[in-house]
Amino acid sequence: MKSYALKFIILFLILILLFVGSLSFGAVKIPLEALIDVFIGNDIRPSWEYIISEYRFPKSVVGILVGIALSISGMFMQTLFRNPMADSYILGVSSGSSLGVALVIMGSSFLPEFLQYFLHHPLTISLSAILGSFVVMNFILICAKRFTDTNNLLIIGLMFSSFASAFVGILAFFTTSEQLQRYTFWSMGSLGNVSWFSIYLLFTIVVISFIYGLRLTKPLNALLIGEAYAQTLGVSIKKIRLSIVIITCVLCGVTTAFVGPIAFVGLAVPHISRLIFKTQDHFILFFSNIFIGANLLLLCDIISQLPGTSYILPINAITSIIGAPIVIFLLLRIKR
Repeated sequence: MKSYALKFIILFLILILLFVGSLSFGAVKIPLEALIDVFIGNDIRPSWEYIISEYRFPKSVVGILVGIALSISGMFMQTLFRNPMADSYILGVSSGSSLGVALVIMGSSFLPEFLQYFLHHPLTISLSAILGSFVVMNFILICAKRFTDTNNLLIIGLMFSSFASAFVGILAFFTTSEQLQRYTFWSMGSLGNVSWFSIYLLFTIVVISFIYGLRLTKPLNALLIGEAYAQTLGVSIKKIRLSIVIITCVLCGVTTAFVGPIAFVGLAVPHISRLIFKTQDHFILFFSNIFIGANLLLLCDIISQLPGTSYILPINAITSIIGAPIVIFLLLRIKR
């Protein structure tokens, strides 16, 4: 336990450093002294105060929340399907959320203007993303009962992703240029430009999922050995499966709605956590995924800002560049 505590302390210190770095680095570099002055209430340059309070601080908070949400959902899905390559992005759950958002953003162009205003509300977009993820997740669960080889589930997920992309392409062909541009920028992924209402909603959902998900750690440990063994311990497989589906779909749907589809985080972080902590105990992995996921998203956010320049890269591109080599390494490691 002492080794676990030391590792958690190190991860927490890294989280603080990355959080400070995300506030400091960017097109305008803000010194550490100015950051301290902002938080203790001292006066600094109005431009710096505006950048920190209105842009960088909310963006860093969103990065932490999204990293936590994707990492927890990835760990739950890998345990549920007993497949190390399971992830909301790989299995097509994120594509279902993206399709739901595409129907709201681009499909609304065929509706009257007063309905468009209602459909473009953050809460409506979130509900559409959650509904899309629920549809795909339940479809995958139905397929999981019919296939003994979980690799088939990955193929089904990829096929649904192709179907969703094709349907979005059809919507893009008929929609207006303004709606198409809005969806294109959304699909690239961005932690910025998230309203405080959306941040409060995301924070509430992540906290509720954290509390509820923490109660699932013991049943998930039993589920690792097998469903038959878990049932002998009094674990309700249907209840656990339903709980994981609800948590995963809500977390995936809300994060996808607010920041766009983020690839590889939910897939890579649980494996990184197991490599660092060398345990299968979900109680330990639950908290380690939270810290590692938050650290990874903040690191990707700092890189995407290209410190010292005025350019901001799509966060989805950065997570893919970092996550893809990790996944390749994991595939080779599993093969060995």
